[in-house]
Amino acid sequence: MAICEHTRMLYASLVISLLLAAAPPTQAQYAGYITREIGTATAQVGDPVELDNVVSEDKTVTGARMFGTVTHVVRAGQGTRAELAIRFTKLTLASGASYAIDGTVTGMQANTKPNTAKEILGAVGGLLAGNAIYKVFGGHGGTGGFIGASAGYLLATNSKENMTVPQGSVVRTEVTVTRRQSG
Repeated sequence: MAICEHTRMLYASLVISLLLAAAPPTQAQYAGYITREIGTATAQVGDPVELDNVVSEDKTVTGARMFGTVTHVVRAGQGTRAELAIRFTKLTLASGASYAIDGTVTGMQANTKPNTAKEILGAVGGLLAGNAIYKVFGGHGGTGGFIGASAGYLLATNSKENMTVPQGSVVRTEVTVTRRQSG
């Protein structure tokens, strides 16, 4: 029995509707869990980054995976704050359909160690060094210690710490879906 042209068109439009309904929204906010820890002390530009259990803000996408790379790293140091940038380029839905995307991180848990111990050690070290130097030049009293402690504390507070994004923490992204990928 032959299928009439009208029925064929109806099926084709139904299939197209289903495919379009499954496509992720464009200009959407997503959140997912990072699969491994990334830290500015060891990360390199080009390192792979992956998010699991990705969900769109409107919940039309759930259980997806997002793939990207580290695009910028600055290690912390004296007067230099740690920086980390990640760009996501692929979204794979739970159905297996993949999309080329442009994903920018809008929020992530970036942990740094407190500088308290370093500041205390800097102040104590500065106190001892300041006292010793002041006495070598014939000074008496606590002036050298005060100056040294102040200098040591200021140097220690200017020393920045590297940051880490812990495995399993939530990363939020803003995504533009650019095109569906084959395969």
